[in-house]
Parts: sequence; structure tokens; C-alpha cells
Amino acid sequence: MAFDRRKFLGTSAATGAAVALTGAAGTPAAAAEGSAQERQHTYAFTVMGTTDLHGNVFNWDYFTDKEFDDKAHNDVGLAKISTLVDQVRAQKGRRNTLLIDAGDTIQGTQLSYYYAKVDPITARRGPVHPMAQAMNAIGYDAAALGNHEFNYGIPVLRKFEEQCDFPLLGANALDAKTLRPAFAPYSMHRLRTPHGRDVKVAVLGLTNPGIAIWDKANVQGKMTFPGLEEQAAKYVPRLRSMGADVVIVSAHSGSSGTSSYGDQLPYVENAAGLVAEQVPGIDAILVGHAHTEIPEYRVKNKATGKDVVLSEPLKWGQRLTLFDFELTWSKGCWSVAKVSARVLNSNTVAEDPKITRLLSDEHRKVVAYVNQVIGTSTQAMSSAEGPVKDVAIIDLINHVQAETVKGALAGTEWAALPVLSQASCFSRTAAIPAGQVTIKDAAGLYPFENTLEARLLTGAQLKDYLEFSARYYVQTAAGAPVDPAKLTNAENIPDYNYDAVYGLSYDIDVAQPAGLRISGLSFQGKPVDPAARFVLAVNNYRASGGGNFPHVPQAKQLWANSEEIRNTIIQWVKAKGTIDPAQFASVDWKLTRGGVAVF
Repeated sequence: MAFDRRKFLGTSAATGAAVALTGAAGTPAAAAEGSAQERQHTYAFTVMGTTDLHGNVFNWDYFTDKEFDDKAHNDVGLAKISTLVDQVRAQKGRRNTLLIDAGDTIQGTQLSYYYAKVDPITARRGPVHPMAQAMNAIGYDAAALGNHEFNYGIPVLRKFEEQCDFPLLGANALDAKTLRPAFAPYSMHRLRTPHGRDVKVAVLGLTNPGIAIWDKANVQGKMTFPGLEEQAAKYVPRLRSMGADVVIVSAHSGSSGTSSYGDQLPYVENAAGLVAEQVPGIDAILVGHAHTEIPEYRVKNKATGKDVVLSEPLKWGQRLTLFDFELTWSKGCWSVAKVSARVLNSNTVAEDPKITRLLSDEHRKVVAYVNQVIGTSTQAMSSAEGPVKDVAIIDLINHVQAETVKGALAGTEWAALPVLSQASCFSRTAAIPAGQVTIKDAAGLYPFENTLEARLLTGAQLKDYLEFSARYYVQTAAGAPVDPAKLTNAENIPDYNYDAVYGLSYDIDVAQPAGLRISGLSFQGKPVDPAARFVLAVNNYRASGGGNFPHVPQAKQLWANSEEIRNTIIQWVKAKGTIDPAQFASVDWKLTRGGVAVF
């Protein structure tokens, strides 16, 4: 039976005190508490956690059409997680475990895309989402909302919620009009102990306030997302007053205390550590969003002086976090004596056949879909050197974006302005083969559900934009040896937050400090006039403030599209029939040191 959100919220939604009581083994509530004079009892239980599953059920890469692998030989997917979960339950006892998730569940693979867009779960008599099927079969107890849950719009998210046998939690996802919870803020779970005294475990779900920026088109006027610390401070005391012996936060928010959107919102993007530090009464936090592996991280709460244990399992089902709790019964109540955390690696186990069998038909459909031929290419192209060189495959993304925007602005007052385009190297393994090109080849260039916009910028603003982007490179003195693998990701800037701008020519001097690196900036052979106006074809993530790039979020929007850029590329290849890099690719930017090219 699917989880009933309306029954869960019930009449208490008006006060934000929604609660569901579930037994880990479906057992009834235990007998009344005993006398405080009794001898002390102890009880141990384990909370398992995943995060950032991003549509991975199988240990499969739909963009390469083969088993997933990386340099560290990680494995991915819920089928692997299911095996680990079964092992933990067998060891600990099913009734002594809970399983939760910290969000970003229904976006990220072609499997999840297929059931949002190609054969959508929202259709009349539509399918059940593969992630709902798998998570229901594994037996999840609760999951926090991630920001990518909103990528396909609220109707898809609500349908997914309806199909889940567990609650989707978001204490800071509020209805924009009533400011009441739009989702269940928390869930309450009873664990039956051998001592006849249940342990009540509260799971508080918190999502990312950046949703208001990144998915503005889907949520504006419908939902609002206050800060994590604010909502945790509201709910944790309430959960304690309701009798929660243990409070766990499932937070789709990293632990670093940083934000990628600057000061556009008064809230912190990666606030899990701040929640632990500032809000008393929390025992552990399952961390998500940052795609990093943190087996155990302790933060001392300022008010109580007690440690709060944080853990973030690696993305896509590569790791499973275990929070091990030890409780003692004293003076009529349970108290937490010890908490520790660790992670298990999914590459140590085989896929659970019950999960692979359950979704074998869906897997076959998606494999057939991604292998459809959509055109041909005159030569092979690779993104392997995309972060350090102007390569043809990134030019392809930019060319399609610029051409699309030019077509959209034709006949408007902006038609005569030059159109530029920005793109990032989203994957260093993306490739277009010579010969036949399939959906998976084109889709592999753009793994995110970004859409396209056109913004109006000046030459001076573009120079600022490029200087900001060039922070990505590690400062490297002229004459010093250059290791391409160590030249990028300065200040932990990921590849997707480095933009190359197509249509301009420029050098990036990596011997110079950040902010003084762009030289020779020109357009069609002439220096760029700081006052000149340009149209920038830009994805909605960047236009909304993602990465905190300057000027673009405030720039005038000339046009916007609801079609994913990935689909725009696929349709462009279908229409052209042949991809010929000679028609669009050129080396317009390069890395230098003192005027000498690095490569």
C-alpha cells in the first residue's frame, strides 16, 4: 500500500506536528514503562542511510551502456544497497534497524528520466516509478526531499510521493500561501526492545533552500524553503516533547557551511554542520547533497556541549551509512549513551536478485531507448581534455545552444545582437563516436535536467564572468611543471562550475592570481567593448544563481525555454542528421603563462 500523505499530515498539519508511528518489525506498542528503581537496561539499534541515489537502481551506466565502473572501482545502485541492508538486518535483527534516505532520488540517470518524461508516471494508468518500486521492496522507513526532486515539476514529485510506502520529509518545504508544511515534516518510529519499553525514534527531514533558486520555474509562488537551522530549532523541541527518545535529522544539505548561490538567499546551502552546532537535542544527522564521503564527523553543540554525529554516504548508492546507537534505561526513560557512524562499500557485495528481477523490464526498455540511433558524426569527439582545452564536444553543446537562442530571438528587437553561449564539462568521459550516434551518446554530454535561457550582458560583465570562472584553475608559475590532473578544481570548484564561453576569443593566464587571468578578450577579431551588448545562451541553473557567477542572475531575461538542453541537443542531431565539427568547432580560448600556451 502506498504511503498516504493526507492521512499522515491529518489535522495536525495545521500546527506542523504531523507524525506517523511505525514499528520496525510491524510490532504493537510495548507495555507501560517500569519503575525507575528497576535495574538499568540497555538497548542497541542501527539506523542505515543512503543519499543522492539519483535514479540508480542497477550497477549500470546508461550513457556507456555497460556496467558502472570508475577509477576507484565503485559500484552503484539500490540493488547493491539492498544486499547490504539485508546483511545488516540479519546481523542486528530487523526490529532493531531503520532505513532512511537524505534525498535526490528521482533524477540523474536515463532510467529516472524515462519514467518522468518518456513513459511518465503522471500519465493516466502510468507506471510506478522504478525508484519507488525498489525502495518499497527494500523497506525504507523515510526519505528527505532533495533539490533534484523538484526538477521534473511538482506533479511528478507528488505522484512519486503517492507511490512510496514511506513518507517524503521536508520540514522546511512550506506552502507559499499558508506557510504550512507542504510535506510531512517528520516521522516517528517505535522500536520494540526486549525490556518491554519501546524506543521512539524521530526522523526530521530537511531539504535545501537553494530549490527556490535552482527550480524557481517549478516552485515560485507554490512553495517556499526557509533555512535548515530555523526549522530544526522549531521542530526538535516539539519532537522531544512528544516523547522522542532519539532525534535523527535527514538533511539534504552538506556539512561545509558554504553556499553556491552567494547572498541571493539569506540561508546557507550546506548547513548540516550548523544545524548540529546550533540546535540542541539532535543525536545524529544523515548528510546529503555534497556528494562527498564522510564516514563519521562529530560536531559539538554549543548549547549542550554534546557531540552530534554526522555521516554522509557516497552518492548513487556507492556507500551505506550505519549509525549505531547504544541506549540506557534509567529513571523512567531511555537516554543515548553512545552514537557512532561508519560506511559500508557497495562494491563488496552482489546485486540483490529480488531487486534486479523486479525491475528487469524497466531496465530493458531504457536500454533500448538510449540505443536508438539519431544521426551520424564525421569524427569522434571526447570531453576528456575539456576542463583544460577548448574541445569540439563542448563546442557542440555551445553551438546548439547559441543556434537555438538565435532562432528564438529572430524577429525580435534583440535579433541583431551577437549571441554567445556558456557550457561546462559535466562529464570527463562523455564521447561522440565517429559513425552512428545514439541517444545515449548525445545525452551523455548533458546529464542534468537544465533548460535554456537568454540573458542580456555587457562586455564588461562578460569579462567579470570569465574572471570568476577562471578561479577554477590552480595558480601555476611560468616554467613550473604542469600536471593536467592537478591544474583544475582550485578551491574545490567542481567541473560543472567552470564555464567556457563560446563566441569570444580569450586567454587564461594561470600564472596570475584569480581575478587577473583573462587577457586578449575579443569578438570577431576586435577587442570587446566594455559597453557592448551581447546575448548569452545560459542554462537555468547558472541563470538562477547556481555557482554564484556574477551578473547573470540579475541580467535581463530575453527568452526562456522549458525543454531540457539534453533534448534540444538530441533534436538538433536528429534534424541535422550529421554532426560535422568542421562547421562549429574552433579553438577560441586557451590556457597560458606569460603569453606562452600551456598546451
